Amino acid sequence: MKNIKHIETKNPKTKFDKKVLSAIQYLQSYIKHRLYIAESIGILPKNMYTSNDIIDESIVKLYERGFNQDADTMFIKIELFKIADAYLDVLFKKESFHKNTVSTHSILTEELNNLEEKYTTDADLDYVMDEDLDDISYKQNEEQKHLFLYNDKNSNIIKLLDLEQVSTLKAGKLLGTLYSWLPIKVSSIVDLYFFGKLSLEEISKIKQIEVSRVKTVLLNVEKRFGKNII
Repeated sequence: MKNIKHIETKNPKTKFDKKVLSAIQYLQSYIKHRLYIAESIGILPKNMYTSNDIIDESIVKLYERGFNQDADTMFIKIELFKIADAYLDVLFKKESFHKNTVSTHSILTEELNNLEEKYTTDADLDYVMDEDLDDISYKQNEEQKHLFLYNDKNSNIIKLLDLEQVSTLKAGKLLGTLYSWLPIKVSSIVDLYFFGKLSLEEISKIKQIEVSRVKTVLLNVEKRFGKNII
């Protein structure tokens, strides 16, 4: 059975194995961050799932589907991200009993249709999203979202969003607010961009949505932090 360890230690590697390995680096960063966010907002229990296990499952599914040895690296990368992203979607739905309720509006298109570009000023957190999104996302209860202090020490998103000039505490609050209020499937678009290092076109293929919708999500983040990111 193919998995990360098997591919890395098997010698000589096939051409296809090498292409799979080349796709894993940023996939792992993406999955690690999705698990961190899901744990932080209360969807997953802490330390129950690992990125390596999810990548292994994704690789198994990729090989089970059959493959073209001559497929280009980008195609393989997109397929692996698709498989892993779908796996995470199923996992989050399965484990969502850790929160009090799960939205019935779980389709990404519905979340995007309801995502308003509205913000309001808060004395402590500067800007927070004004639109109440908890009816279209995994949520803790009807009255209160699961806000958390973002403190992923392995993340470079603070640097990418130019938050190094603010205090660690404030940066943690800003990012915690962003990830708490964005629907979980919408925040995955943000993570595909920042952690998966994917283009808008690649993300649209993985999510099977229009490029314009991907751009809308990232423009919302730009407005949130006042920084050009795309």
